[in-house]
Amino acid sequence: MLSLDLDQYPRFKASATVTLLLILMVFIFFPTFWMLSTSLKPNEDAFAVPPQWVPREVTLKNYQTQINDRSGFRNYFRNGVIVSAGTALVSIIVAMPAGYAFARLRFRGKRALLLIILASQMFPAVIIVITLYSLYREIHILDTYQGLILAFTSFSIPFSVWMLRGFCESVPEEIEEAAFVDGCSRLGILWRIVIPLIKPGMVAVGLFSFLNAWNNLLFALSLTTRLEMRTIPPGFLLTYVGEFQYKWSDMFAGSALVSLPTVILFIGLQRFLVKGLMAGAVKG
Repeated sequence: MLSLDLDQYPRFKASATVTLLLILMVFIFFPTFWMLSTSLKPNEDAFAVPPQWVPREVTLKNYQTQINDRSGFRNYFRNGVIVSAGTALVSIIVAMPAGYAFARLRFRGKRALLLIILASQMFPAVIIVITLYSLYREIHILDTYQGLILAFTSFSIPFSVWMLRGFCESVPEEIEEAAFVDGCSRLGILWRIVIPLIKPGMVAVGLFSFLNAWNNLLFALSLTTRLEMRTIPPGFLLTYVGEFQYKWSDMFAGSALVSLPTVILFIGLQRFLVKGLMAGAVKG
């Protein structure tokens, strides 16, 4: 049987690699291209058969509809920012001391508790949301920012604790021992030494929590009943899609606009994310 050694044909190997990468790039970026293309079409052209890959008639009316808040876009956007930023902040505040405790303190049942925290991620959200709805109705926090933030945070904290535990373990213990000798308390070490050293990890955890809340549909749809409290996913679903309407062009224009904050966050925090991944991958 003949075997082909690609190392003997460097040009063929390079061409095959480039071709494969191009196919992957088309596969990955085609949804983004289709979103932008449809957002620039009149709504009736979005249903054209065969589909129009490039808009025959370019229009910015769909974007003007969102910016002028004719469909509640500004309200959805504001709610999404408040809830997502609150979720990121609470997740970091809660997960930071927990991750440090699991990394440095020795106590009975630590390993079992870590596994329980990780196992909590295995429960389907649809099972939990019914209980949450009943609980929220009893304590009167339906249709509130704090209710949504608590719900989103409950799903962000397990992953955040595990991530920050790894970052804390990457800090050399010798630094903390030297601080103990100088009279620094455990809380002082956490605030003055550990947190400054693992800022990239905290940024990574905060961004994960932000995106988890920003894109969440199930909790935001189930735990809000008033239009004024809708975040972006349920707001778009109930505004642009229904039994008698499919405003694809408006929805895609809104989707393009709400994608900007995440793109800006990734670009602005890119160096912190890279440092965070590198620090979490290697233990000091």
